Amino acid sequence: MTSGLAERRRTAREAALRGAVAEGLIGPASPVIGLLDVDGVLDAAASLHSAFAGPATVQHTFAAKACGLVPVLRLLARAGMGCEVASPGELRQALAAGFTYGQLVFDSPAKTVEELELALGHGIAINLDNWQELARVDRILAGRPAPGPVGLRVNPQVGAGAIGAMSTATATSKFGIPLRDPGAVEAVVDAFAGRPWLNRLHAHVGSQGCPLPLIAQGVRAAYELAERINETLGRRQVTGLDIGGGLPVDFTTDEDRPGYADYVAELRAAVPELLDGRYTLVTEFGRSLLAKSGTIASLVEYTKSAGGRRIAVTHAGAQVATRTVFMPDAWPLRVGVFDADGSPKQGPVETVDIAGPCCFAGDLTAVERELPAVDQGDLVALYDTGAYYFSSHFAYNSLPRPAVHGYRADEAGHVRFAPIRSAQSLREVVEESGAAHADALSALTGDTAGVPVQVRGGA
Repeated sequence: MTSGLAERRRTAREAALRGAVAEGLIGPASPVIGLLDVDGVLDAAASLHSAFAGPATVQHTFAAKACGLVPVLRLLARAGMGCEVASPGELRQALAAGFTYGQLVFDSPAKTVEELELALGHGIAINLDNWQELARVDRILAGRPAPGPVGLRVNPQVGAGAIGAMSTATATSKFGIPLRDPGAVEAVVDAFAGRPWLNRLHAHVGSQGCPLPLIAQGVRAAYELAERINETLGRRQVTGLDIGGGLPVDFTTDEDRPGYADYVAELRAAVPELLDGRYTLVTEFGRSLLAKSGTIASLVEYTKSAGGRRIAVTHAGAQVATRTVFMPDAWPLRVGVFDADGSPKQGPVETVDIAGPCCFAGDLTAVERELPAVDQGDLVALYDTGAYYFSSHFAYNSLPRPAVHGYRADEAGHVRFAPIRSAQSLREVVEESGAAHADALSALTGDTAGVPVQVRGGA
């Protein structure tokens, strides 16, 4: 049985596709676009806050890697979210969106000295990944207290989920201090004993493909370690637990299964004391806040047959759906077919491959799908693409980044759009590829005559 939330999500998406065609947001001049359901994003943020309501102080941060687009980050900031960043670029995006330093958490396994100095200088919460990074912070602080929260990331080594690349608590994960390695727990306790400014533990088991009980095991390991540190030191030095994110997304329906309430119920069962208020909690959800609210729509440029298989050639492939193209079993997407007016197509189905524009044979976003007949000039929609697909563009064949639009649809089907990101122009593609240095290599060879570089047009 379809829930009201799922039905609203579907009808809003269909209204947005019709509206995008009517307003010329998609068509021959703009053959691929991203669409983001603003109400869906706000509903997800509200659901997250509601699920964790209780005595514990919780700072919910959005993992910027999931969609580092400034208008989206600002929307989430105004919905009461903080922001978790893992690079200088994400940090700048978060600041441009209006997050304050105190609303940020800086994670990365490869922070430079300069990045650490910046974070410590502004009181940004940071999670340190390894012993060498901890030694760097020792040298930077030189005995001074840290101006903001400083945590140590630990790897509870509880195992992998269904997608190995998304599992960060395996025995040999590159992240954190591996707690089951010989002497690791004792070394962590000693690290806290000698550094009164070290006051948080951070553990993140993984994201897509990780079941809730596995995630809860990792959180419990971090909680038990915090209790051990505080008991050993005779003081409550660890005051915060960053439990990461990782709520998996159901890519097979429009439903939120599992939801944030399910996540919290699992935590309560595995770690009953976690939410009683003794620790400040930090979360870092990303995909689950945005995925279900996003759609990538593309014009069908051609249809053809090969070896008895129907193929629809679109403008959305590996450049926007990188994980789906290269790991289709782990990241399958639902596909919708719409006519040239943006209305859902009906009628008998056919077996079809949905292909992208990239020049390699594996550029397929769907293989052997049973779909209504796909014709030249139709639209193909890739569902659940609000996280990662919009902002993690793959520049294969120098394909430009598509425009992304936010939308709100009322019950009558009226839609309003707002720009999130403009389409990248061909001029910008060329400039990004080093056009300003066109003569540099020729100069190395002594050929100073040069060849005029022309960058025409803005399209």
